[in-house]
Amino acid sequence: MIACFPLNPLVLFRLIEPHPKNILSITGLIFWSAGMIFVIYPLFYFKLKGNVSKGKAYVHTNTIVKTGLYSIVRHVQYTGGILSIFFATPFLYPHWIFVVLGIPGIFLTYLGTRREDKLLIEKFGDEYKQYMAKVPSMNILTGIIRRINGQARL
Repeated sequence: MIACFPLNPLVLFRLIEPHPKNILSITGLIFWSAGMIFVIYPLFYFKLKGNVSKGKAYVHTNTIVKTGLYSIVRHVQYTGGILSIFFATPFLYPHWIFVVLGIPGIFLTYLGTRREDKLLIEKFGDEYKQYMAKVPSMNILTGIIRRINGQARL
């Protein structure tokens, strides 16, 4: 992720310049902003809805959070990382290297979600498997459509 992040050395040393202010840079800012909302959201929402024990980090939930953004995608932070880094960066810094780095970055992030699902099945069992059947891993469009059609009623 660091290699594709806008603060990488190619950008810091001005070997690659940001895109001039136009529709591409605005698109990049939209992806980045949406992604950052997804990245930050669990920090607060898990504390509210995840039955986190006092003094524990937000990731130590004692219940499956199925509401809010978690009714649309299971892996909100991973999705946010993909949006804010791998999707936004090529729009903000139009260089082929970010596309090339983004493809394996997205794949590796996806592998991370698979590992996370296995850990959560171990922790929550069949309830998590049922949640997986109703809510996509990271596909926002499918999640929204399922939610609108009432298929993600948990």
